[in-house]
Amino acid sequence: MNGKDTFKSSVIGIQGNLYSFALKLTLNEEEAHDLVQDTMLKALDNESKFVDNDNFGGWMMTIMRNIFINNYRKRTRENTVVDATEDLYHLNLSQDSGVQTPDGAFAAAEISAILNGFPADYRRPFSMHIAGYKYEEISERLKMPLGTVKSRIFFTRKRLRDLLKDYR
Repeated sequence: MNGKDTFKSSVIGIQGNLYSFALKLTLNEEEAHDLVQDTMLKALDNESKFVDNDNFGGWMMTIMRNIFINNYRKRTRENTVVDATEDLYHLNLSQDSGVQTPDGAFAAAEISAILNGFPADYRRPFSMHIAGYKYEEISERLKMPLGTVKSRIFFTRKRLRDLLKDYR
C-alpha cells in the first residue's frame, strides 16, 4: 500500500470525528453532512500540502473550521441588505422594535430599570455592546483591558438572563 492509499484511508477513517465536529458547528444534520463532504474533498485536493509528521486530525478539523467560517461569511454577505435608493428610503423606514405594544414598553422599561441598578463598571460596557460597539472599541473608549470588557459583558448578560427568566 503506497502513501496515496494511506492518505485516502486516513481521510475515510476520520469521517466520524469530522461529522461530530460538523454537528457542533452547524447544529444541523444536513449541513453537517455537506460540511464533511466539503472538508473531505478539500483534503483530497490538497493532499500534497499535508506534511506526514503533522497531526492529521488537527489538520482536517482546521480545514473544516475554515470552510465553515468562509461559508458563514458568504451567507452573511448574501443576506446583507444594501439600500441603493437615492435618499436611503429603506434605511429611514421606522423599524418595529416591539416597544410600541404595552407589553413591549413595560418590558423595555423593566429591563432598563434592572440594568440601571447594575454598577457602572458593568452597565457601561454592556450598554455600549448593545449599541453596536465592538469589544475592541469599548476597550479603547473605556480604557479597560479587552478581557475585562468581555467578562463584564458576559457577566452582565448572564445576570440579566437570571433576573429576567420570566420573559423566556
